[in-house]
Amino acid sequence: MSTHATQSLDARGLNCPLPILRTKKALSSMGTGETLAITSTDPGSLKDMQAFCKQTGHELVSSSTNQGEFEFLIRRA
Repeated sequence: MSTHATQSLDARGLNCPLPILRTKKALSSMGTGETLAITSTDPGSLKDMQAFCKQTGHELVSSSTNQGEFEFLIRRA
């Protein structure tokens, strides 16, 4: 499967729980195997995205930090 994002979500400036809620909403409109790239500035999103993927079965393909921004790539289950 490709690790190229099918869709992207800009969650910069949003605080918990909004990045997760927006991620959940975006993933619900996507097909199985499609990928969502998320950019967030909320430090809590590091643990939140890991927990969200574990609970929902989606795959956290990658996560990284870049100059105060947190980037995630999630593949929809």
